[in-house]
Amino acid sequence: MQIDLKTVNVKALRNTFANVADRIGGDKQASRYQEATMGMQPDVNFHYRPTWDPDHEIFDPARTAIKMKDWYALKDPRQLYYGNWTMGRARQQDAMESNFNFVETRGLITALPDEVRDISLRLLVPLRHVAWGANMNNSSMCAYGYGTAITAPCSFHAMDQLGIAQYLTRLGLLLADVEQLDAAKQAWLNAPEWQELRRYVEDSFVVQDWFELFVAQNLALDGLLYPLIYGSIVDDYLAARNGSAIAMLTQFMTEWHDETSRWVEAQIKVAAAESPENKALLQQWITHWRDRAAVALAPLVKAVLPAEWAGDDLEQAITQFNARCAKAGVIL
Repeated sequence: MQIDLKTVNVKALRNTFANVADRIGGDKQASRYQEATMGMQPDVNFHYRPTWDPDHEIFDPARTAIKMKDWYALKDPRQLYYGNWTMGRARQQDAMESNFNFVETRGLITALPDEVRDISLRLLVPLRHVAWGANMNNSSMCAYGYGTAITAPCSFHAMDQLGIAQYLTRLGLLLADVEQLDAAKQAWLNAPEWQELRRYVEDSFVVQDWFELFVAQNLALDGLLYPLIYGSIVDDYLAARNGSAIAMLTQFMTEWHDETSRWVEAQIKVAAAESPENKALLQQWITHWRDRAAVALAPLVKAVLPAEWAGDDLEQAITQFNARCAKAGVIL
């Protein structure tokens, strides 16, 4: 008996989904990012308005004063969707596990100078409450925002901030013990140097406009806090005083901010370029929240750094922040 093997090419009837084809200009081969993002925002067939907010539809672009002709213009330059986001964070988690293991097995914690240990505990561990606030704020942006192109990255951002809070908790347990977490909580609630930052975080919880909240949290606060705390203080000041172990334990925060800054700046740039009204409103919001963030962070810097370091580092962070905003098209 003879068997003939033949190959058969089956031509796909279409290359992508109709909702994606409408967005990319025809039946073209779409990327996974496009298929996970484009045309995914529910905008019809709502049964009724939410009883807790009858002035808006459940998904409503009017929940922000920012106006966009197409909300899918707010694309993520990283092109993250759930699959590649989880794979990327898993690799970073492996790297951080290696860092923690290296610091623990090599006895680097016991070799830390007392000054470095003290600053790390007083400054970094209470910041887990700030990261938890950022998790709540980004969850709110995802819930009330409009357009999957921006709400999906906000959900990833929320979980990233939860991970940062967990890393800071783990750092506190490694440097001290569980009592240090209680001490950090009491500092967050009562220590004078933390009250301006606590007020900033708690005030952000009641910001109604979700895009203003995006500015307040992801641009203004994170845009000053991460370069100042994890850049100037941890990577420069502490590392120069034999505190490189702390830099290893906070490596994710530094890398994460460098990565997510591209996404945050892209959203501001596109929204500001949409109309003069958007640009003016963003300029007002950014100036307001930048100034509040600077006031909130100043007592922390003064509490842990010598006077000759504290003022210069904060001013440098503000200068870099203004340059970022100018690059995004908003001159402060």
